Amino acid sequence: MDVKTNGDISFWYADIGGLPQKRPALPGDREADICIIGAGYTGLWTAYYLKKADPGLDIVIVEREFAGFGASGRNGGWLSGAFGWSRDKYLKTSSRGAVIDMQRAMAGTVDEVIRVAEAEGIDADIRRADNLTVATNAPQLERAREEYKFYLDWQMPPERIEMLSAEAAARRIRIADLQGAFVIRDMARVQPAKLVRGLAKVVEGLGVSIFEGTSVTSFEQGRVQTDRGTVRAPVVIRATEGFTAGLPGHGRTWLPLNSAQIVTEPLPDSLWQQIGWEGHELLGDAAHAYCYAQRTREGRITMGGRGVPYRFGSKTDVNGRTQQATIAALHAILTRLLPQTRALRIDHAWCGVLGVPRDWCTTAGFDRSTGIGWAGGYVGLGVSSSNLAGRTLADLVLQRETELTGLPWVNRTVRNWEPEPFRWLGVHSMYQLYRIADQREFAGLPHTSKLAAIADTITGH
Repeated sequence: MDVKTNGDISFWYADIGGLPQKRPALPGDREADICIIGAGYTGLWTAYYLKKADPGLDIVIVEREFAGFGASGRNGGWLSGAFGWSRDKYLKTSSRGAVIDMQRAMAGTVDEVIRVAEAEGIDADIRRADNLTVATNAPQLERAREEYKFYLDWQMPPERIEMLSAEAAARRIRIADLQGAFVIRDMARVQPAKLVRGLAKVVEGLGVSIFEGTSVTSFEQGRVQTDRGTVRAPVVIRATEGFTAGLPGHGRTWLPLNSAQIVTEPLPDSLWQQIGWEGHELLGDAAHAYCYAQRTREGRITMGGRGVPYRFGSKTDVNGRTQQATIAALHAILTRLLPQTRALRIDHAWCGVLGVPRDWCTTAGFDRSTGIGWAGGYVGLGVSSSNLAGRTLADLVLQRETELTGLPWVNRTVRNWEPEPFRWLGVHSMYQLYRIADQREFAGLPHTSKLAAIADTITGH
């Protein structure tokens, strides 16, 4: 499958005129009240809420590339507010009520991000939309129905969720072989690069110093060492998400899971009339190796999925460039779900990494004894989760006991990933089993393949 552009960070930057000019690097040694490592959503939201709470704080952000270089500028644009992690794992150290509180807090991030964007004048193509998980075979429909019942059991407001028949789902988007769909309401679509660049500008306007082109070589209590100088600060926040494994001493903290996307040329109105999608729903499917898609502001379709899920030794991509096989696989998913798009040109392909803890459950925390805080391991839900992380970290740093600081993800202890080659073998085995399970189900297996459960057991997914 030919593609016009492969890499160049992501299509989202091409959409806003290209990659940004870097801000100046750290000019030398510096003292501050707070030093944040990483200028993605997590670091920027944390700085934003800290500055709003205490404008007098001297906050420094150090960033290896530029604000929004990582997943914040490459993601699928799902402002979901979703709680996609195992509630049972949080229950081991918490209560059912506390987990429901966390679920509710995550859902609230959609309104909060929209509120801040409107208040601060951030134009990020935000559009409220439902999330539509479609089923195209019997096992997928079985899982969609189970998910609907699961959400009801966990006290999701009934008005927010719905199971759709094939006919009702087709009235939204005309997916091939559609058997039904699970809907979650009150989510939103965003243009990720616009959001992160707008947030960086706002944070800078509040007086936060953002130094780009500055690589952190080590950090410890009260000190962040970079290739440009040393920042001394009593509070240090690690906000590096999928790039955490590149920091000294953190090679096995979070696994950098790879995800990739393609984007089509703009669709003509006649084709949109064939497809529908008038509600701009966030679109995914109930396959084991699931996909994620959106209808963009200017009428393109983005389609994302795992591709090559993990690079040996926790290596990351080079400026978002992905493999031709991944591009072909994503195009196959697009045309399987929407065969109406077969003749469309693919304008851009790219990839990036997201952080995965060993138990696949995100965390946010702050050690008062060392002054070191962290948040991440969002497992693909960072557009919304990072906002809650920023608010939570701000409360923790300012030593405020709030509803957020008592949530189950706060100061959660997670064991490290296994050394190589075990983690490479585990992750690749998991996704290979998912693919085989999907193939068997598409071939006519009437129920969910047991191979998927084996895959989950291998890595604790």
